[in-house]
Amino acid sequence: MEVLYEDNHIIIVNKAVGEIVQGDKTGDTPLVDIVRQYIKDKYAKPGNVFCGVIHRLDRPVSGLVVFAKTSKALTRMNEMFRKGEVQKTYWAITSGMPEEPQARLQGYIKSIEKTNKSYFYPNPVPDSKQAALSYTLIAQGTNYNLLEVNLETGRKHQIRVQLAYIGCPIKGDLKYGAKRSNPDGGISLMARRIRFIHPVSGKEIDITAPVPDEKLWHELEQKVN
Repeated sequence: MEVLYEDNHIIIVNKAVGEIVQGDKTGDTPLVDIVRQYIKDKYAKPGNVFCGVIHRLDRPVSGLVVFAKTSKALTRMNEMFRKGEVQKTYWAITSGMPEEPQARLQGYIKSIEKTNKSYFYPNPVPDSKQAALSYTLIAQGTNYNLLEVNLETGRKHQIRVQLAYIGCPIKGDLKYGAKRSNPDGGISLMARRIRFIHPVSGKEIDITAPVPDEKLWHELEQKVN
């Protein structure tokens, strides 16, 4: 487990492709339990160790995840996420070239729990929720491009479904239009950077995750201005 930031109240880790943040029906060990054990071992804490889940990333996605080490931090961070006071920046490797190098995408997303899939609509439909993000084309490759995405809302599979809607499916994302899977079974989407004011100390937190150790990621990163 790669820890990128830690203090008395929060810990930020770099989630790998395939890890789950919280337990699910698969029974696989979730990242929250790994972090909890890390805290217990590092500080030789007896008994149960507090580790609160503040937000999640889809299993095939990599990048930054913040956990709370205290109940005070959990309550305050949950409120900050609810109010949109946490800035999250994602990097996505996509096929297809967006019509505009920079744009804001707005519409509505409806998620179907039974199929674990979301659908994007330009106009509201029953049970849909408003969704908005902005993207910038920051690097171009031979077959794939690198987009930087800033979320305004946090809908299920939002980046995946909205980029697919404009003809730019994320590499490896078979569910939303990619032609082939990635060797690791993940998709080429990462939570690259997170910025917020610390819920207890009040200092600015600004953490950037390294890109996955793969040739294409490194090639595109080198082309970013």
